[in-house]
Amino acid sequence: MEKEFKKKLTQFIELALQEDIGAGDYTTLSTIPTDKTAEAKLLVKENGILAGVEVAEAIFKFVDPSFQVDVLLQDGQEVQAGDLAFILKGSIHHILMTERLVLNVMQRMSGIATETAKYAKRISHTNAKVLDTRKTTPLNRFLEKEAVKIGGGTNHRFGLYDMILIKDNHVDYSGGIKQALENAFKYKQEHNLNIPIEIEVRNFSELEEALAFSNLDRIMFDNFSPEDVAKAVELVNGKVVTEASGGITLETIAGYAEAGVDFISIGALTHSVKSLDLSLKAKLI
Repeated sequence: MEKEFKKKLTQFIELALQEDIGAGDYTTLSTIPTDKTAEAKLLVKENGILAGVEVAEAIFKFVDPSFQVDVLLQDGQEVQAGDLAFILKGSIHHILMTERLVLNVMQRMSGIATETAKYAKRISHTNAKVLDTRKTTPLNRFLEKEAVKIGGGTNHRFGLYDMILIKDNHVDYSGGIKQALENAFKYKQEHNLNIPIEIEVRNFSELEEALAFSNLDRIMFDNFSPEDVAKAVELVNGKVVTEASGGITLETIAGYAEAGVDFISIGALTHSVKSLDLSLKAKLI
């Protein structure tokens, strides 16, 4: 894990445990002696792509550095119902303290990785890459974007601060494509920002306006058909990076990729994905 990810993860674990445990896990405290140890196995109950194993390890070690974690399956591995991902040994109190947080994170991340892998597979015969979006769960974005990478996708901007992405509302509020781009480049220069500029275009007229601007890094074709994307890519002719977006599904993504676009952004990777079914099964030792 990179340094920034570890920092975010530590903050996340602290807040998540505080939210869940509060003043104490009174059910466990009232029913099980504190000195009891046990084993727990992470059971896969549905086929897919596993994600969140490293995060789970970090959660366990944060709560109890003495935990023994025997990892059997790694992040990114294809799994089937009945597989065991890892075996955990340690304090029963600490196992139960971490159980729900680990499952919530791993189920969500594995669901995202599984969905991303489906999209990536559909366009593997092309040079296009699957992109995520900012349509993520607040404060969980770093985990969800990590899951996209595990599933074979590519991360778009992380937030509003690492790219100037001029969308339809920005264009309309600015007074048009030309004005929006001029304003953005001026701001970028004045504030010494080393970030790319991307603009969303809704039709070929806006595309022509955007191509007349020399300080542009990427153009997004919003709600274009695959046929129009092919024409747009031809007009761009390699001058800038291209991206297709807007209502693209598993059934239609291949057509967009075959049109020659560089990136295809899919909000559904994170905004409405189904979690993968996983379970943490306890066993006394």
